[in-house]
Amino acid sequence: MELSDIDLNQLVVFQQLIVERSVSKVAENLELTQPAVSNTLAKLRRKFGDDLFVRTPAGMMPTPFAEQLAEPIGYALGMIHSGLNQHSRFEPARVKRSVTIAMTDIGEIVFLPALVERLRIEAPGISLATVRTSNSNLRDEMESGKVDLAIGPLPQLKAGFFQRSLFRQRYVCLFRKGHALDRKRLSVADWQAAEHLVIVSAGTGHGKVDDLLRRAHAERTTRLTIPHFVSVGHILQRTNMLATVTERLAESLVEPFDLTFRPHPIDLPEVTINVFWHAKVHRSPAHQWLRGLVFDLFGQDKTTRRATPVSRAAA
Repeated sequence: MELSDIDLNQLVVFQQLIVERSVSKVAENLELTQPAVSNTLAKLRRKFGDDLFVRTPAGMMPTPFAEQLAEPIGYALGMIHSGLNQHSRFEPARVKRSVTIAMTDIGEIVFLPALVERLRIEAPGISLATVRTSNSNLRDEMESGKVDLAIGPLPQLKAGFFQRSLFRQRYVCLFRKGHALDRKRLSVADWQAAEHLVIVSAGTGHGKVDDLLRRAHAERTTRLTIPHFVSVGHILQRTNMLATVTERLAESLVEPFDLTFRPHPIDLPEVTINVFWHAKVHRSPAHQWLRGLVFDLFGQDKTTRRATPVSRAAA
C-alpha cells in the first residue's frame, strides 16, 4: 500500500478508535457524525483486508492486526502534529488548560504540593489532574494525549516513548518516634523481630520491593497488609509497626505524622524514578516547558541527564 492510497483523516479516525473503543465517542471527539465514522472504518477494513475492530460488550476491540498498526500510526501522526506546531510560542502565564500526570500515590504525596504551588505562580490558568500509573490503558492514553507525563518506575512504557531519570533513592525503615528501635541503628535481627506494615502496590515498580526482600531471604512478621501508601503515616503514627518505603516518601511523612526512619538493614538496590512522555510530544513547546518544570523542582541532576528513547534506554 502506498501513502497516496489512504487519507490521513482515516488514520486519525483509526487512532481515535484505538484509544476510545467507541464509534460514538470518536464521532464526538472529531465533531463527526456516527455514520461518517462507521463509513471511514468500512473503507479502512476494505483497504487493509481486516476487520480492524470487532464489536464486543467492552466496546470496539482492535484485532491483532489493528494492534500491530497502532504504534507506527500513532507515532507517525504524533510526529506530524509536532512538526506542524514546533514553532508555536508557548506562554505558560496565558494558557488555560488541564494537565494530566500519571503517578502513584507516593508521587501524589511527594510531588503534588510543590508542583501545584509552582503552577499557581507560573501558569495560574493550568489545572492539574492525576491518574494511576497502574492504569492498563496508560500507554494508549499517553499516545492519544489524554495523559501528558508519567512519573515512576514504569517498565511497561517501551517503544514510542522517551524517558529521563529524575532521581534515584534508597529504601528505608519508617516508624513512629519513641519506638523501641528509635534510639539505635537497625540491625537485621531488629528488623526481623519487629512487626511490619506491608504495602502491596500492584502494577507499579514499588511493588517489587517484596520480591527483593524474598531474594535476600529476609523473613519478617507481617501484621498488616494494605494496597496503597496513603494511609501509611496514619497507621505508623499509632502502632509499633515498621514499614519499608522509599526515602523521599519517608521524608514527606516524618513531620506531619511525627515519624522517623533509619537506613534499611537489608542491602536493597536503589530505585530509579523516571519521567516518561510519548514521542509525539517530544518537541512540543508546551510539553518541553512542563517537563522542564518537573525536572527543575525534583530532578537530582539538572545538568547532565538527557532524555532517551525508551527502546534504546538502559533497563
